[in-house]
Amino acid sequence: MSAAHVCVLVLLWAGVACVLLSAVALLRLRGTFPRLHALAPASCLGVPLIAVAVAVDQGAGRAAVKTLLIGALFAVGGTASTIAVGKASWQAGERGER
Repeated sequence: MSAAHVCVLVLLWAGVACVLLSAVALLRLRGTFPRLHALAPASCLGVPLIAVAVAVDQGAGRAAVKTLLIGALFAVGGTASTIAVGKASWQAGERGER
């Protein structure tokens, strides 16, 4: 087993663990804001780690760059969408629309 393969496996399992732990936390927690916090590791850490693992496995080239771009978009987009949903939930709670 090469060092690159071990690196891919470590990154992949770390990303999968983040996603699975977030899913378990989502099922266990109650309320909008705790659930939003539970999803943050999956979108900000889990998916980008998986994308890096795939990019390392692909090797240098266009495919790896595209995969890393997708991972970065998930990290940034997940953060932005979490903020937007949190703000909308907060505003709905102030108006009593929960």
